[in-house]
Amino acid sequence: MIGEGRHGPVALRAPKHPVSVKGVVVNAHGQVLLLKNERQEWELPGGRLEIGEQPEDCVAREVGEESGWKVTAGPLLDVWVYEPIPDRYVLIVTYGCTAPMNDIEPVVSHEHKEIGLFARDQVPGLVMPQGYKDSIAEWFSRLEQKR
Repeated sequence: MIGEGRHGPVALRAPKHPVSVKGVVVNAHGQVLLLKNERQEWELPGGRLEIGEQPEDCVAREVGEESGWKVTAGPLLDVWVYEPIPDRYVLIVTYGCTAPMNDIEPVVSHEHKEIGLFARDQVPGLVMPQGYKDSIAEWFSRLEQKR
């Protein structure tokens, strides 16, 4: 597609960001599942959307691979662009997820340094992108409204 720039015609290109689908998984004890990455930040479980894959299927697959938990994707919570390192952008899509109702401990995968379960009031003090904190707060809010 061609558009007009200050100095004549320019090619207009849509940004090509990878898409990462993340799940806010809250267990039966009211704890959110988080993973620590190589940048020493906590993040939501999830990963890259594969060609032909539905986002809901992606998040369920990724949570299983990264924690051993089988989850079901619920509602879309948020979509935002994140810059994890300078000049590298990722489109983040977050879903609220329902977790198993049993007490299976999550298992950290080779992709992360650590895995943890955190109460709602612990999340604001964690080192993690604000967009993840916002999605976690939104899912806790929606879960409270269901009660």
